[in-house]
Amino acid sequence: MRKIVLMMSVSLDGYIEGPHREIDWHLVDEELHQHFNDELRGMGAFLGGRVTHELMADFWPTADADPDAPPVMVEFAEIWREKPKMVFSRTLKRADWNTVVMRDVVPEEIRELKEQPGGDLVLGGAGLAATFMRQDLIDEYRVYVHPVLIGRGKPLFPDTDARTALRLVESRAFGNGVVLLRYERPGAAVG
Repeated sequence: MRKIVLMMSVSLDGYIEGPHREIDWHLVDEELHQHFNDELRGMGAFLGGRVTHELMADFWPTADADPDAPPVMVEFAEIWREKPKMVFSRTLKRADWNTVVMRDVVPEEIRELKEQPGGDLVLGGAGLAATFMRQDLIDEYRVYVHPVLIGRGKPLFPDTDARTALRLVESRAFGNGVVLLRYERPGAAVG
């Protein structure tokens, strides 16, 4: 069965973006970008919210047309265009680039999606991730901790009274100081 995998970059103090939506503190160098490409290439689909999808769709469809684009960006542009995408939005009427618009997160539909053949399903966007967390739909967390404190902004994890036990299955330090912490829910198969 496929897994729902949350992949997010966070500051050391737990924010995914600054107070004005800034992400200029993300330290994505060639090594980390290649890692993302390698991980995402095998995924079955990208799941995201409207804001995340629109940000991606504004840049990645033509990012490889820039003659100065580094090879890792060219590679990711191809991955992004070809990968099936689901955007969860109540306001978006349609979306291009191999994208299906879903109105709501319906747990039964997500479980059916997990039972289909193909690679794992990568989840992005803090708002959508919070919805998936509330409905107990995330199987694996891949948190990329960047060596910076930004003080305030949008946290990755919302306040909750629920406790979720996790098992560390991998940690990896990249040359730029970013650390991957990969956790699975107990009982999930280690991949």
